[in-house]
Amino acid sequence: MTDSSLLLSGLTTLRLGGPARDVVRCADTTSLIATLAALDDAGTPVLIVGGGSNLVIGDDGFPGTAVVIESSGYTFAADEDGKPYVSADAGLEWDTLVAATIDNGFGGLECLSGIPGSTGATPVQNVGAYGVEIADILRSVDVYDRATRTAGTLTPDDLELGYRSSILKYRADKVVVAVSFWLTPDRRSRPLRYRELFTALGVDAGQDADAADVRTAVLSLRGGKGMVLNPDDHDTWSAGSFFTNPIVDAARAPEILDRIRTRLGKDVTIPQYPAPDGAVKLSAGWLIERAGFAKGHPGEHAPARLSTKHTLALTNRGPATTEDLLTLAREVRSGVRDAFGVDLHPEPVLVGCEI
Repeated sequence: MTDSSLLLSGLTTLRLGGPARDVVRCADTTSLIATLAALDDAGTPVLIVGGGSNLVIGDDGFPGTAVVIESSGYTFAADEDGKPYVSADAGLEWDTLVAATIDNGFGGLECLSGIPGSTGATPVQNVGAYGVEIADILRSVDVYDRATRTAGTLTPDDLELGYRSSILKYRADKVVVAVSFWLTPDRRSRPLRYRELFTALGVDAGQDADAADVRTAVLSLRGGKGMVLNPDDHDTWSAGSFFTNPIVDAARAPEILDRIRTRLGKDVTIPQYPAPDGAVKLSAGWLIERAGFAKGHPGEHAPARLSTKHTLALTNRGPATTEDLLTLAREVRSGVRDAFGVDLHPEPVLVGCEI
């Protein structure tokens, strides 16, 4: 029988994943670096785990040591011009940091309230929601380079931040140990750009608002979509949005848009947003629904199904395996491709499995 303390399912928001050979928890940056150095000296495979909100781990688990980052400190400071910022350890729960900035009289992070996971993961994924992404607020990232055994600091430009991506994603040689973010004074939010949010707050596009009010509104909106963790709500047993919004290059965009209109009607309004180099970003959730996958698909007795609140979240209803979840992901991906010729790509990192 597998030792339950080694099961990786207990370290992910999906609550899926087989065992690791060993699990080591690091309460501070010093122990994290020492642990990684020792494991690297021994040639032991390492899986870095933060909040586990962006991980899909295979049923066979991981043939090495899972290193869980549990560092949790944070400090407030200002630059030479008086501009405030906060520096936080990589293991600090992200939403704890967001709440702390507001409690201390600052704004800037409020639109990213309720996002599960650790602070260290946010620049890796260039996390974003409600009109703000990490690229908008990032000051610097402290990393440990496992190859050179040195610590260093990266700027936002160094990270080549893009849509849900950075140079740190899908690699384990550079490990985030701390992150700092620019803040706004007087508990004022950043300018509000997301229609659903500024409408809920009763302000105009581009205006700011009290950051505490923005946080309350964001948590309400996310909660209605099953995107705020709740152990009693299986709609939140997910990795958040499973697929990224697809970006169709400029050459293919007219063909894809025409195909969508041919299938759904020439007068259909297609959610689309400009992307670099003339490309077009489409809405993955909208495509999934229009391809015939309703909320809750494939039904209430399925061990893994689409959230009943948001079609972009694939959820574990309790008895699911990782393979159950991936089977559903493959079905959805194939359905969207067959219907519209658009390929969907997973947003979470897949470990020991693939779709």
